[in-house]
Amino acid sequence: MAVKKTTKKDETAAEKKKTVRSTAKAEKKEELLSPAFLSTFDRYLFNSGRDYKIYKKMGAHFTKVGDTEGMHFAVWAPHAEAVGIVCDRNGWNPNANLMSPLDQSGIWEGWFPGMGYGELYKYAIHTKSGQILYKADPYAFSAEFRPGTASKTVSIDDYFWEDQKWMAERASRSTFQSPMAIYECHLGSWLKTDSQDENGFMNYKDLAHELADYCNYMGYTHVELMGIAEHPFDGSWGYQVTGYYAPTSRYGEPKDFMYFVD
Repeated sequence: MAVKKTTKKDETAAEKKKTVRSTAKAEKKEELLSPAFLSTFDRYLFNSGRDYKIYKKMGAHFTKVGDTEGMHFAVWAPHAEAVGIVCDRNGWNPNANLMSPLDQSGIWEGWFPGMGYGELYKYAIHTKSGQILYKADPYAFSAEFRPGTASKTVSIDDYFWEDQKWMAERASRSTFQSPMAIYECHLGSWLKTDSQDENGFMNYKDLAHELADYCNYMGYTHVELMGIAEHPFDGSWGYQVTGYYAPTSRYGEPKDFMYFVD
C-alpha cells in the first residue's frame, strides 16, 4: 500500500485544526463556568479574610448550567501548578478534570457535569516540583467513613428546622442571669450499641434523644460536644481535625447531626 507523504501544507492545516479545537474547548469551559460562581467581590473578601460565609462558595456545591446539572468545586491552592478533581467518575485520574485558576486569588474552580450528591472525591494537587498530592476538601460538608479519607458531596440546604418554639422562648428568657450547668460529652465513647457495624457507633438521631433525656434528668442546661468535626484517628477524640465543616461520619450524615442539634 502506498503511503501518502505529509507536506508542510498538511502539517499547517492539522496545527490549525488543533488550535481551533483547543480554542473551542476553552470557550465551552468558559461558558460552563459563566457566570463565575465566585465573583470578584467573593475573592476580594476571601483574600482579605473577611468572608464569613465562604463555605457557601468554596468546596462542592450542586449547580445547574443551562439544562445540565453537576457539581461546582472550589479550593484554595495558591502554590499549585495545577489542580484536578478526582473521583469514581473519572477513575481518580489527576489529569481528567483540571480546574481553572481565578486570577491571582489562589482559588481554583471547576465544574463536573453529571455529578450529584453522595459521591466521593478529592483534589489532585500538581506541585511545581512535579509531585501529585491527593487532598481531601477542607470545605467539604461530609467525609468518607474512616479509614477512608475522601470527601463526599452532600446537601445541607433542605433541612427543615423545628426549633421555632424553643427560639421564641429563649428570646424571652434572661440568659445571662440564669443558672448554667454544662455537660461535656464525647459522643463516640458516651454510649455505644452492641452491633459491630460502624464499630458500634450510634447515629446522631438516636444519640439526640438519649443524651437529651439524660441531661434533663441530671439537671444539666447545656451540652458541650468534644471533637465533633471530621478526624482520622479515634484516639484523638476528634482533636486532629481534617474537615472543619464536616461533622464526623462516624455517627451519620450531616443532616443527622442537624437533627441532633435540633
